[in-house]
Order: sequence, then C-alpha cells, then structure tokens
Amino acid sequence: MSMGVSGRVARIFLHSQMTPLLALVAVLLGIFAVAVTPREEEPQINVTMANVLIAYPGASAQDVANTVATPAEQVLSQIAGVDHVYSVSQPGMAVISVQFKVGELHVPSLVKLYDVINSHADWLPPTLGVLQPIIKAKGIDDVPMWAVTLWREQDGGGVALTQVAHAIETELKRVNGTREVLTLGATPRVVRVLLDPEALNAHQLSVQEVRAALQASNVSQSAGNLVQNNREVLVQTGNFLSNAGEVSQLVVGVTDGKPVFLRDVAEVRDGGDQPASYVWIGPGAAAGDKDIKAKGEFGAVTIAVTKKPGENAVDVADKLLRRVDELKGSVIPADVQVTTTRNYGETANDKAMKLIKKLFFATFAVVALVWFALGRREAVIVGIAVLLTLAVTLFASWAYGFTLNRVSLFALIFSIGILVDDAIVVVENIHRRRELAQHQPLSEIIPEAVDEVGSPTILATFTVIAALLPMAFVTGLMGPYMSPIPINASMGMLISLAIAFIVTPWLAHKLADAHHAVVKDERDTKIAHFFRDKLSPFLNREHGIPARRKLWLGILGALLFAVSLAVVKLVVLKMLPFDNKSEFQVVIDMPSGTALEQTAGAMHEIGAYLATVPEVTDYEAYAGTSSPINFNGLVRQYYLRSAAEQGDIQVNLQDKHHRSRSSHEIATSVREPIEKIAKIWGAKVKVVEVPPGPPVMSPIVAEIYGPDYEGARKVAVKVHEQFVATPDIVGIDDTVSEVAPKMVLRVMQSKAALLGVAQSDIVDAVQIALTGQDVTALHDANAKYAPPIRLSMPAEKRSRIDDVLFFHQPSDPYAGYALKWDGEWHVTFETFRDMGIAYGVGLILIYLLVVAQFKSYVVPLVIMAPIPLTIIGVMPGHALFGAQFTATSMIGMIALAGIIVRNSILLVDFVNLQLRDEVDLQHAVINAAAARAKPIILTGLAAMLGALFILDDPIFNGLALSLIFGILVSTLLTLIVIPVLYYATLYKKFQ
Repeated sequence: MSMGVSGRVARIFLHSQMTPLLALVAVLLGIFAVAVTPREEEPQINVTMANVLIAYPGASAQDVANTVATPAEQVLSQIAGVDHVYSVSQPGMAVISVQFKVGELHVPSLVKLYDVINSHADWLPPTLGVLQPIIKAKGIDDVPMWAVTLWREQDGGGVALTQVAHAIETELKRVNGTREVLTLGATPRVVRVLLDPEALNAHQLSVQEVRAALQASNVSQSAGNLVQNNREVLVQTGNFLSNAGEVSQLVVGVTDGKPVFLRDVAEVRDGGDQPASYVWIGPGAAAGDKDIKAKGEFGAVTIAVTKKPGENAVDVADKLLRRVDELKGSVIPADVQVTTTRNYGETANDKAMKLIKKLFFATFAVVALVWFALGRREAVIVGIAVLLTLAVTLFASWAYGFTLNRVSLFALIFSIGILVDDAIVVVENIHRRRELAQHQPLSEIIPEAVDEVGSPTILATFTVIAALLPMAFVTGLMGPYMSPIPINASMGMLISLAIAFIVTPWLAHKLADAHHAVVKDERDTKIAHFFRDKLSPFLNREHGIPARRKLWLGILGALLFAVSLAVVKLVVLKMLPFDNKSEFQVVIDMPSGTALEQTAGAMHEIGAYLATVPEVTDYEAYAGTSSPINFNGLVRQYYLRSAAEQGDIQVNLQDKHHRSRSSHEIATSVREPIEKIAKIWGAKVKVVEVPPGPPVMSPIVAEIYGPDYEGARKVAVKVHEQFVATPDIVGIDDTVSEVAPKMVLRVMQSKAALLGVAQSDIVDAVQIALTGQDVTALHDANAKYAPPIRLSMPAEKRSRIDDVLFFHQPSDPYAGYALKWDGEWHVTFETFRDMGIAYGVGLILIYLLVVAQFKSYVVPLVIMAPIPLTIIGVMPGHALFGAQFTATSMIGMIALAGIIVRNSILLVDFVNLQLRDEVDLQHAVINAAAARAKPIILTGLAAMLGALFILDDPIFNGLALSLIFGILVSTLLTLIVIPVLYYATLYKKFQ
C-alpha cells in the first residue's frame, strides 16, 4: 500500500538512531534559548522619532513659522519612511518633530534625516541669522528601564547632592549593558560674576570689556618645543582659571594707572545655579513597603539608566542594584537616602517567571487531559512532544529576534492548545488503530496510522498558520507589539508538525504496551450509537428536511443574538483593557508664563493629597523638567516638557498583590480631588496611566488645520467647549496657550550712533543683565562637568517690567479650516480594520488551501461554515464576564478560524475515506463524526485549557474568553453542523 509523505517520514524515523538524538538536540536548543534570550517587560518595537531644533534669535513666533518651520516641514516630509511631521514655533526657536513609521530601523532613519538636512542647508540665506539645526533623536532604547532617587532628610538637594549623583553616574556607566546614565533635577555648579553697574561706570568699563578680559585670561596652549641639554622640553603658555578666587583676582581694566580687579566691579560667587527646575520626593501612606520612615517632602535628584539594545533587562537591573549597594558608605554618604523608583528589570522578571509557571501548568493540564482520555503512555508521549515543541519554538523565537517578554510568553501559552493538536491527533489515531488491528505488528500500525491522518493534519496545520500569519502585517504600533503571537504560533505549528511525524511515532513504538489491544468494532461503541441517534433525524433524504431547517433557523437565531450583544453595548469594543500597573503620572500645565515657584507650589499641594492615598508608596515631583520617560512618554514626547509652567508627578504604588484596588481604580479615584486642587491654582492636570499595550495619544484627539493660526485657535476653543459639554469625557486639554507677556526694547539708532554704541552691544548687554551669559569655564580637576563662568547682574538690580498682553482679533474662524480626528479611538479603528483585513486574507488563504486539497469549490465552504459560528460563543462569553471586546479578543477570533477549520478537515477527510471504501453517504457521515469526535474534543479541550491560564490577565483575558467560549460552542456545533451540512450539500451527488 502506497503511503504519503507523513507515513514515509514516520516509517523512516521509527527505527532510526537519529530520532532520540534529534530530540536531545531540541532539548539543548530550548535550554540555550532560555539562557540567552533577553528578558524584558514589553516587546522591542522600532519607534524612531527626532526633534530638529532650529534657533532664530530675536525672531517672533510668526517669523519663525513662516521663515523656518514651514520650509523645514516641506523638506523633512520628503524623507522616505516618515509618518508625521509636526512643528512648534515660538519666539526665537522652531521645534520640528519627525516621526518615522513604526518598524523603520533607527540608524538608517537617522542617516536619511541627517542627509536631507545637510543637503538642504542652503534653504535659508546665511545672512538671515538662523543657526545650524540641532537634531535630538529618540527611540525605544532611550526609555530608562531603571531609576533611583537620591534625597536627604536635612539639607535637601542642591550642589552637594548633585555631586554625589555625578559620582554615581560614573560608577553606573561602568556596569555592563548600560547605555545612558542621566541625572534629573541636578543643580549644576556655576561661578557667577554679578556685575555692579555703578562700579562699572565709575571705572569706565563696559560689559564687553569684562567679558573679553575673562575670556583672554582663561587661555592656555602648547607653544612648541625647546631643546635644552640635548632634550626636548614642551613649552606651555598661559594657565586656566581653577577656582573662584582666581576669577575675582583678574585684572579687567586700568583706571588712572591703577589696575581694576574683577572684585572691584563684580561679586564672584561659586555655588549652585539659579534653579531652572525642582525635584523632590514625598513618601506616601504605604511608604513602609519600601522601608521609608520619613514624613514630608525632601529635595532630590533622580538617576535614570537606559540599557543597550538586546541586553537582558533583568541582569542589567540586578547589576545596577548591586553596584549601588556597594557604593553606600563610600561614594554615597551615610545621610543620603537611595530609593528605587523604577525597576523594569524586576517587573519583567516577575512577569516572565509567572508566565513560565503558567506555561508549565498549561502543559501539565493538557497532559493530564490526554492521560484521562487515552491513557498513561499516550499522555507521556504527548507531554514529551509538547516540551520538545516548546523548546525548539523558544530557540526559533530567539533566532528571529524576539525577547522573552509578556507578549511572547503569552503567545506560547496561547499556542499550547494548538501546538499539542498534531501530537494528540497522531497519538489518538495510533491508539484507535491498535484497538482495531487484528494481530498486526506495531511497526506496521504506526506508519499507517500516521499516514491516515497525515494529509489532513498537514492541511490543518497550514490553515491555522494561514489564519494567524496575516496578523503579523497589522500596521501601526499594535502590529509589531502583538507580532510574537502570530509569528511564534506559526513557527510552533510547523515545529509541532515535524515532531508529530518524527518523534511521536518513535515514542509510541518505544512506550507501547507489550500486550496487544483488544480488537473493537468502531460501529458498536457508545459514541457511535450517540451520533447515530442524534444525526439520523437530519440525514434522511426527504424526512430530514424539516429537521435541518429547524437546525439552520436555530443557528441563525443564536448568531443574531450574539451580534446584537455588541449593538446594545452589552459587549463594548475597545483597543485594550486597562492593566494593573504599579505606577501612574500626574501631568500639570500651568498658564503660560507662570513662574517656576508657582508651578512647584501647585505640585506641592497635589503631592500632599497623593501622600494620603492608601496605596501610594512614594511620589517624585518634577517641576520645570520631565520625569524619566516611559514608552508612553516617548510617543507623547514628554521629554520636551521643560518649561517653568510644566510639571510631572511620578506616583508609585504598592505591589498589585498587596492591594485590593487596581491601578486604574486608584487613578480614577484621585482624578477628581486633583482637579479640584488644580482649579484653585488655575492649572490643567491629567492623570496618565501606563497603557496596557503599545502607547497611544489621548483617547480622542482633534487636530485643527487652517491658513491662519489665530483662526485655528478660535476653532480649537469651540471644539474644546464641545468636549466639555460631552458626557463621560474627562481630562480635556489643548495646545492653545495664552500669549506670554512681552516687552520689546527698540534701540534709537541715531542716538546710539552719536554715542558710538553699536546695537549689537546694547542687545548683548541687556541679555547679560537679564539672563546671564556663559563666557568661559572653570578648569576644576575634581569636577565631572566644567563649571561655567557666567556674567550677569544681581536680581535686586534688575528693573521690573510691567506685563504687556497682546490680543489678536481673527477673522471668520471656520472658513478654510479643517479638523482631523486622531488618538486612541483612531488607533483602535485602524487596528480592528487591519485585523479585519488580516481575518479576510486568512479566510481566503484557508479556502485556497482546502480547494487544493479536496479539489472542490463547494467542500471548502462546508468545511469553513463553522467559522462564523464562533461568534455564538465569543460574544455571550464576553457579556457573561462583563469583558470588553478588545484587540486580543479579535486575535482569539482569528485563531479560532484556523482551529475550527482543522476539526472540519479531520471530519470531511474521514468521510471521504469512508466513501472510498464504498460506505454510503449517511453511514460515512455518522462514522466520521463518531471516529473523529474524540480527537476533535481532545484538541478543543486542550486549547481551552491553555487559554484558561491567561484568563486572569487584564490584557489577554479577551483572547482567553474568545478561545474558551468560541471553541466550546463551535466544537459542539461542528460535530453536528458539518456532518449535516456535508450530507445536505452532497447527497444528490451520491444518489
């Protein structure tokens, strides 16, 4: 008897000495993969963005927009792979944000950006005064995965704490795997030269002369070599300024033949810079969980660390913590407290270990199921096959470039139920054929049993892959984020197919019972009687028509009921459900022009409230600077938040196992009290939760475009009012800011010329007086960063200027303006749209595969008929658990298409085998249902058991619900619908 490829493969490896060696190699590959695959919390996604900063000193915002920003947008939008180009124009500066499409490689994208900017360097006249563009690139590797906050109970922050942080920076940078070490909230050391205008006038000195003297006195360079006594001597001329005393002793001029020292016309101070930001830490009500005993708020600095691409976040975080412990008592003084405020390595390890445990539990549950249904030896065979499949799949996942993260591990748990299908089908058929055999040698039974189910198993495997793989091409952030699920599952299916044909037969032969099984008649079993009784009323050529009509109407009614659950909003569609994290942020925006101290005051009051929330362990407040960004902050560009009116509070919570409320419930509960505090201060606040999946902008974003900015502002106000009037919309914010106060000092050119004063000197002097100017730097061998020497005037000697407000009256605010919707809802729409397309492509591929196998256009439609029936289980399942239908639910729906078609293929293939043996259609259909019921139910239960272990996850419970209820309903219906539909469709052909 001729065999197909599956039977021949099974026969070759049944007695081959290579088979156990291949199994051993598979185990070793799995161990290697677990050892070397980096563990991270989230998948690594290529998200490249860059900010191009172009300074245009002295220009108004309108001039910057017209002359710099608009031409730059047009140039940068030409770059291949660019998704969005946005610009912000402000007085003296244009910030153009370039966002590349998701998946564009980081380095090549930046190379294209630099090439375009350099090749268009002549787009602005060189005499215009626009400075060279500065490019600040950002990517996923710029997100800190670890951070500690340093603070003191007595002295607070300041220069001393900053120096400690800088010393720690150097040590942490030596830890293998670290990429960038940043200090946030540092108070830099500055030597300030506070000029006295009266003294300068008395000594007839100008600001420019003092500046020139400072710069000229801080010069040293090699002058060449001198030969003395047959040896070369290096000659160095000049010396650098090394301390404030030397600076104050400088001679800056001569009056009446006497030297004028700098101390005569200025006060020299060596200390901390005037604060441009404030950072402090506040212990919360649950501070004891972190061994924090102090109460109140304390000045602090935060050290944030990013890791190199491909490094194991768990290992890097552990090494960083150990290094900090080693530095205590030496580099870190005893009175400096060190609090870990971010450790994504720890959370990644916790999730990885938890999911690995679930993976083993799911495998054990499937093995136990097979033990109960088929026997001990069959369970051992299936268990070994699953472990080998997982081992090789882990290696393939590592080779593909995936890390061990929550999505890739969930993909494996989800895959358990379908990876075991091939082994179960092969083992069950060997088991069945042994029961039917009449003293046939086992070495002949096994290849024949494998060959009998080989073709439908191969086809079923590829139909599952055809259903899953198109999901890997979903666009946006969601596609790459969830890509481990279709890719790992598809690779796992191929690997499980190979193991089912190579290792499983060998194991079945080695572990077979020595006693021959009792010969059974398939037509005289309980299950055969069951299907004969249940299916016969539907399979009568004439009298079965009413019964079939009732069946079709019943299924149609159930389908309409399931769909109506979404219509009446008993099942709500959402991108992803809320996760239960251990952190959230409070983002504060004060009115434009607000002083830093005012911003800090509002944040202190909000922090005082947060300290009373029972689940809060600590919070870190950042006024005038951003907190260490997370993935969400990277996409929302929170790293640009450095204005005096901007603030950010990072709130850390207890471990989720130690609190009853989820992070979403906590964030929801604090929103209203925080908004009341913010209203008193005139601030806008947003409580920002860490998204459960890929980051998005706010749930609803309205972008207004138009030819006139003032008109666009007015339209934006109207849209804002509509949002306020819409129920259930909270945290409304906009980019419409008040025009900051401004005074323009115009130089009287004629008088300046008569006095011999250049306008540039006047502009220079005013800038030095109000802002200060770094003219040179101190050369301190003990300082990590060279302290600048800054010319300025004392605060008490600066003139106070009354605020002047500018109001602009726009024309018709609606003519020529457009509104574009964006935000999470738009991403949700695109995700479901792309997944729907992937679903459709998968169905087409499945149809083509089945047509190629069965050489019929009608039979594939019969086989695919149960696919829509999955909705009958999926929607009521979500409604029963009160769950939202999310993107992961859709992934479950797509996977169900392949799983259900697999069952149909097994049924129809056995019907065809029966028909070839000249069994009439009615009995062939009944016999197929009876013979294939056990493997179909077993594989269905295995998939449901695998999904059961991800049911408690807030993100993937939608996937679990889709699989559990979809498989439950569709499997039961498949065993009835496919036989009946096959008979009803083809009975005329067999008349």
